[in-house]
Amino acid sequence: MSLQSVKAFFAAHAPEIEIIELPDSTATVELAARGHGVLPAQIAKTLCLKVNDQPLLVVVSGTARLDNKKAKAAFGGKPRMPDADEVAALTGHPVGGVCPFGLATPLPVYCDISLKPFDEVIPAAGSTHSALRISPTQLADLTDAKWVDVAQEPTA
Repeated sequence: MSLQSVKAFFAAHAPEIEIIELPDSTATVELAARGHGVLPAQIAKTLCLKVNDQPLLVVVSGTARLDNKKAKAAFGGKPRMPDADEVAALTGHPVGGVCPFGLATPLPVYCDISLKPFDEVIPAAGSTHSALRISPTQLADLTDAKWVDVAQEPTA
């Protein structure tokens, strides 16, 4: 179902973007990077958070980690991650396939500046076997995302 909602989103908003379906799971950053032949940092992972009981999505580089202090300052409260069932209910996508496209519920979307160094990033597309290639700018434009700085610098 959620892969279909993502396909419908792109058919309506950016028909030139192709959804890539792979036979093997891409549910983790490492699996996705291997499956798409890119650096782990180019995987655009979407985190579903709740701040003051309000859900939101943050898209960050695959190697970045959320910085709780920066996130609290940016979002006005301490972020917490809902459980997998709540994430699926809010987004319509299973964990491992969560993306900011074709959402079950309209949610605020934020893109972390950790995506900006790349010409192209690979977010999931609503399932654990699907993704797409997109520029960070187009990702933010299509989802009406605000740019934020909420990730820690990746450590070697």
